[in-house]
Amino acid sequence: MNPDCQTMPARLGYAMPAEWRSHAATWLAWPKDPITWPDRVPQVQEIFLQMISLLAFRERVELLVDDQATEETVREALSSRSVNWANLRFHRFPTVDSWIRDYGPNFLLDTESRLAMNHWGFNAWGEKYEELKRDADIPPRIASFLGVPCFKPGIVMEGGSIDVNGAGICMTTEQCLLNPNRNPHLSRAEIEEYLCNYLGVSQILWLGQGIAGDDTDGHIDDIARFVAPDTIVCALEDDPADENYEVLQDNLQRLRKARDRNGRPFNLVALPMPGRVEGSEGRLPASYANFYIANGLVLVPVFGHRNDSRALEELKGLFPDRQVVGIHCEPLVWGLGTLHCVTQQQPG
Repeated sequence: MNPDCQTMPARLGYAMPAEWRSHAATWLAWPKDPITWPDRVPQVQEIFLQMISLLAFRERVELLVDDQATEETVREALSSRSVNWANLRFHRFPTVDSWIRDYGPNFLLDTESRLAMNHWGFNAWGEKYEELKRDADIPPRIASFLGVPCFKPGIVMEGGSIDVNGAGICMTTEQCLLNPNRNPHLSRAEIEEYLCNYLGVSQILWLGQGIAGDDTDGHIDDIARFVAPDTIVCALEDDPADENYEVLQDNLQRLRKARDRNGRPFNLVALPMPGRVEGSEGRLPASYANFYIANGLVLVPVFGHRNDSRALEELKGLFPDRQVVGIHCEPLVWGLGTLHCVTQQQPG
């Protein structure tokens, strides 16, 4: 198949699998930008080293680095750790930043488990950061390396704005996908049509807004996540005086009214919020919902808050067959995202 084929993947039997489906790999991009993480790049790199060490024992890690010198630096930093080196592969694909969930591909499988990918448009979250738009050239480089079909929907969308249950449903937010800074020429119905045609789904669940401090205009992976085809984790704020309280309550009410494709309600599980995490310019979008599901493993951002243990216990109950590991992400969230935002799963 021509890698630039415009044929809609759903018509060819492709669909985006749920994140808990078996992975061939996790894709990461090595962090280095001092503007994204002011005075915190070494701490953020330490978080990535932890992630690489944990993930490489479960699945292959595909790590983007700018050059040979960076690769050697990362190898040296990992040399004192326990690492399954056979599962770590470096790619010298220069990047501006590490948000591969948003500028990278989202992967698809067809009915015979053949791999493909979507290359959505990336405009740096509504034209907010001109320099970061250069990362939009990463998906075709990954497609070329893997030798897989690459579909181009021709609209702007970030990977963190969608979540799928692997059974025909996609969840997203109005604040993001209906935002005029993404695709102002498209109606809600037209955007739904794109999602169905390129993700292989047949139903869209629309939530309202995202949390305070989120520069992505309400990405779903900070507020609600599928953890099974019929189960959704929903972030909720305990404090009625908190600015996130009403927004998250509205999302909860929408989910209570939602039904699956068979007309059944979803199982809803409340996940607490970690309180206020402050940056130099105000509140940061800290959320336990930004966890990443890998093979036999769930990586969860924690923030030194009393709710850390509650969040971890909730997720352990939902993933009894996976190791649930908390990673301190206060340095990482200074870049306005955490673990899910910097990962991209490749099913296999």
